[in-house]
Amino acid sequence: MKFFVWTIAALAFLCSPLAYAQPAQEQAPQLDAQSLQEEQGPVRVMQILVEGNQRVEADTILSYMLVRPGDAADPRLINLSIQTLFATNLFADVRVGIEGSTLIIFVRENPVINRVVLEGNRAVSDSRITDEIQLQPRALFTRARVQADVQRILEVYRRSGRFAVQVNPQIVELPQNRVDLVFEISEGPTTGVRRINFVGNRAFSDRRLRGEVVTSEARWWRLFNSNDNYDPDRLEFDRERLREFYADRGYADFRVSSAIAELVPDQSGFYITYTVDEGQVYNFGEITVTTEIEDLSSEYLEAIVSTRPGSLYVGSRIEESVDTLTFAAGAAGYAFVDVRPRVRTNRETQTVDIEYVINPAPRVYIERIDILGNSRTLDRVIRREMELVEGDAFNQVLVNLSRQRVRRLGFFENVEITPVQGSSADRARLQVNVTEQPTGELAFGVGYSSTDSFLVDFSVSERNLRGRGQFLRLRVSESSRRRQIDIRFTEPRFLDRNLAAGFDLFQVRSNFSREASFETESTGFSLRTGFPLTASVEGGLNFTLRNDEVRTFAGVSSAIARASGSRLTSLVGYSVAWNRIDDFRRPTNGFQLNLNQELAGFGGDVRYVRTEGRGAIYRNVFRPDIVLSLTGETGLILGWGGDDVRINDRFFKGGNSFRGFETAGIGPRVVQRNAEGQLIRGDALGGNFYAIGALELGFPLGLPEQYGVRGSVFTEFGTMGVLPSVDQIADVGGTTSPFTIDELAPRVSVGVSIFWDSPFGPVRFDFAEAVVHQEYDRREFFRFSTSTGF
Repeated sequence: MKFFVWTIAALAFLCSPLAYAQPAQEQAPQLDAQSLQEEQGPVRVMQILVEGNQRVEADTILSYMLVRPGDAADPRLINLSIQTLFATNLFADVRVGIEGSTLIIFVRENPVINRVVLEGNRAVSDSRITDEIQLQPRALFTRARVQADVQRILEVYRRSGRFAVQVNPQIVELPQNRVDLVFEISEGPTTGVRRINFVGNRAFSDRRLRGEVVTSEARWWRLFNSNDNYDPDRLEFDRERLREFYADRGYADFRVSSAIAELVPDQSGFYITYTVDEGQVYNFGEITVTTEIEDLSSEYLEAIVSTRPGSLYVGSRIEESVDTLTFAAGAAGYAFVDVRPRVRTNRETQTVDIEYVINPAPRVYIERIDILGNSRTLDRVIRREMELVEGDAFNQVLVNLSRQRVRRLGFFENVEITPVQGSSADRARLQVNVTEQPTGELAFGVGYSSTDSFLVDFSVSERNLRGRGQFLRLRVSESSRRRQIDIRFTEPRFLDRNLAAGFDLFQVRSNFSREASFETESTGFSLRTGFPLTASVEGGLNFTLRNDEVRTFAGVSSAIARASGSRLTSLVGYSVAWNRIDDFRRPTNGFQLNLNQELAGFGGDVRYVRTEGRGAIYRNVFRPDIVLSLTGETGLILGWGGDDVRINDRFFKGGNSFRGFETAGIGPRVVQRNAEGQLIRGDALGGNFYAIGALELGFPLGLPEQYGVRGSVFTEFGTMGVLPSVDQIADVGGTTSPFTIDELAPRVSVGVSIFWDSPFGPVRFDFAEAVVHQEYDRREFFRFSTSTGF
């Protein structure tokens, strides 16, 4: 028989199971060369036909054939051609037959996947699985690829702690040789860690060591914690955590002999056992620094390393010392030094000798500075913050300072400056890699007080206008008692100099009828400049011209009535700011001090001097994500030239400036007594002096970091007062005569705040209770605010 029976091939096609390309089919069928020779003798191929192809062109198939028309039908070449066609992964079956002098190639193409469907997955999202698997719509279906994707899905679930998962692939045949691929997933229960045991530990208890590893034992209250699921990769990370823990406590020989995870028979949990060998406690022995670089003194370098002879061996200090030596070499202009610690352990004396070897390197100069990742911000906005330019000698101190300056712009989520080898050994390129973040903000705030007072605040701002570093803000604040419209613009590099300049246009209408029985409307503008005085100190000048109109209600006290009318205010002021915080938006270490002073009277109708100062200190405590802050601010305003300070120019504190009290909730006030002798609150008069401090501890709430939820506890304390004598009303007794109370009495509040980086922007909740207050103060318990970036 010279031709394969096509009926057999068709039956094999129709009877093939789920995956068309069974292993036997994926291997090229071998042509029976001996029978062909015996029955037919040498056959010369005059024509080659292709049958069964639907998408693949016949010419494409013929291009893989090693036999051409006119060639002898060599079975070896034909078999090799079949293997080549299978290797393309385009075909589920390839068969060859000969009829006379015609070579017929029958192919069955692999189906095309129409869509990939996931069924039964509830704990793991579709996107998380589809990101892992390789088969996608319009890809070719093969059994091998399906099985590979099954293993990938199993791995995704195992990383999520589900080891009892089962994945069953199914296909649905469609016309035109297409299929729908369906992965039926039976997730099974979460495979948690039932118990973590330690064997061989003597110096530290099991409980202490469990606190050092990331993997935790499954408990019902850990609703938002996924670390209690078994993860083999996390197990390896925990081994390293244990090594670092012991190494920082003097155990230089510590090692984890084994880490075994045993799955219980019902596949519902794991028992993890770490076998450890603690070894002995070591101290640092001889500490030396060896260098052939003449500009680096070995004596000086030995003095700055953090490892000290005779002290307890701490493994992390070796890495700290390497970083310190690398930084010192970089500060001297050697960017690519190689610092290698040579560690020698002496078990007899239980000491560890460290020799830091600094391999020689030439002094390096900056060849080029490359800015990467700034898709929106202009290069020159970043370059003008750099303390180094092309041609300068490399200096690690200036590199770090440049990174801080670029971060302080507030335009980037992450900033990294990395030196890379230049065109020669003494040349380096600085790669400034930035990750841009939203600099626009669409913000609104809502305030609530115990007397049902609401405030809505709306603003649109852009801190990096057109990528030029310019600031522009439009703000509208509206409530039943206040309306504010202002436009602010700042150019950080006016006339391409290190000089910031800007202006403000504003109109503010305030109804203080509930607080102080008067209304004000201020309309005007201000001009501002800012300039650096030192690397961390900035100065500024400002001029403001505004018209203030005060309207009072009938029956108000003389302290308020004398402010009635319209007056022009001309202000000239200056400011000084000393800033040494580590992060502009969320400081964790450092301090900042600010001083502002304004003088009114050069032109205009009012005369006074106003001085305000503010300071803040931030420190990490216990952990890097726990921050303790102490802030304080004070202010004093005094009239001059025979003028007394009007009520609309005084300080009013409370609300955001003193949590636990309403706006204008503290300070001097007009009061009177009722028949029982109790004080009845009247109008707030503001104060010429205030001092307020706050102590706050910020910390994570134990939820996963991606939730963006933090909390803080705080206490605020302060006072306000000092009215001019003309505005003070004496207490003459009785129940109908109002009088003023002007006491620098202390106020204290305590409370908690919750911060949430929600999908629509940061949200803040404040709950505060005034624990020390005066009878006439106005208090507030809850405040809420939010904003969103774009």
